[in-house]
This record gives sequence, structure tokens and C-alpha cells, in this order.
Amino acid sequence: MPVPASTDLRALAAEVSDCRACPRLVAWREHVATEKRAAFRTERYWARPVPGFGDPAARLIVVGLAPAAHGGNRTGRIFTGDRSGDFLFASLHRTGYANQPTSVARDDGLRLSGCYIAAAVRCAPPANKPTPGERDECRPYLVRELELLARLRAVVALGAFAYDAVWAALRAAARELPARRPRFGHGVEVRAGALTILCSFHPSQQNTFTGKLTPAMLDAVFERARVVSGGSG
Repeated sequence: MPVPASTDLRALAAEVSDCRACPRLVAWREHVATEKRAAFRTERYWARPVPGFGDPAARLIVVGLAPAAHGGNRTGRIFTGDRSGDFLFASLHRTGYANQPTSVARDDGLRLSGCYIAAAVRCAPPANKPTPGERDECRPYLVRELELLARLRAVVALGAFAYDAVWAALRAAARELPARRPRFGHGVEVRAGALTILCSFHPSQQNTFTGKLTPAMLDAVFERARVVSGGSG
């Protein structure tokens, strides 16, 4: 896809929302919006690509996998309206990046301070498994966000898929990177020029229900992000 020409985050969000580059993802996100989950049968689904959101002066960007079919694909905001988001925003609230611990709708009053949230892939994928090709198709959006967030100093990659996407986006943006990429693991920290990449397990139910990722573990990542980024101001 062409590199986005947007000159600000709001214009980029509009550009993301209109994307139809991946036929499989377009078909799935729109199918889900008609075959709704029973709990949301009266709601109108977003059913479009989900742009990033947050503080334009952010020192931290959090990169997830992709919108959930009945979460971001329903609400139109990444990590909003699903269990992963419940876990993530509770941690961001505890560590001072969010003004409230929940995110249920785009107009619920949530505000991020010093933090911006995006995803490796902007459309909900079948079985929550985007392909590497779909990740690569979305890469220019993440590259552009990295360029537009001029104060950025830290990146939290939620899961190995997001870590791969972050690394590729930084390389495409001609950012300084180590000669060899460290293997993904929770708590892995990589210095990349002026940025520090911090790795965390994804706050999926598979990880949080089994205790693979605990609230204390995720809080520690965001607390470390604040240290390496020099704070949120």
C-alpha cells in the first residue's frame, strides 16, 4: 500500500478508517458486524479498520496485535469493549497513563496521558490470527505514527507478533536498531537509538486467566516505560 501522506494523527486516523487493502480482513470484519454476539445484538458495529488513539504528546506507544471481533471491531477503539482491554486499561490507570480503569465505548470519557495505543493490524482477523502479509500491509500506518509522535521515547510491544511489527516499522522508518534482534520474552528491553522497546506478554484471556501475565507483571512494564521515557510531561 502507499505510504500514508497524513500530516497529523487525526488525518491519519481517518485514512486508516477508510482502508480496504486486505480482502480477507474486510470480509471478516463486516461478517462479524452482521452475525453479532448475542450480548451486542442491538448495537451497531464499527466494522472498519480501527485507528490508534491517545495523547499526541505521548512519550510511550503501546502496540497490540489487532482489534477483537466483538471489541474494537464493535466499538471503533482499540482494546475497547473486551477482556484484554479491561486488563490493559486497569494497568494503565494504576500506572498513571489513563484517567480511568475501564474502556467500554469511544465516548466513555477515557483519556490517555503520555500514552498512545495502536495495533500491528488494524482490522479484526478471523480467529484473532492476522497473517504476516496483513501485518506488512498495515506497516505504513505504524511507521507514520512513529514519525508523528515526535516526543516518543518508549514502545511497549504486547506479544511477539507486535514485537515483530514494531521492529519492522522502526527499520522502515530508518530508526537506529541493534545489529541483532533479541528474542521476544516478557520483560525484554531493547535500546533502539532514542527509543527503548519493552516487551510484554499480550493481555489475552489465555495469558491472564492462566496467570502467565499478572497485573503486577504488566504494571512493572509500564512503570519501567515511564522511567526510560523520562515521564509523561
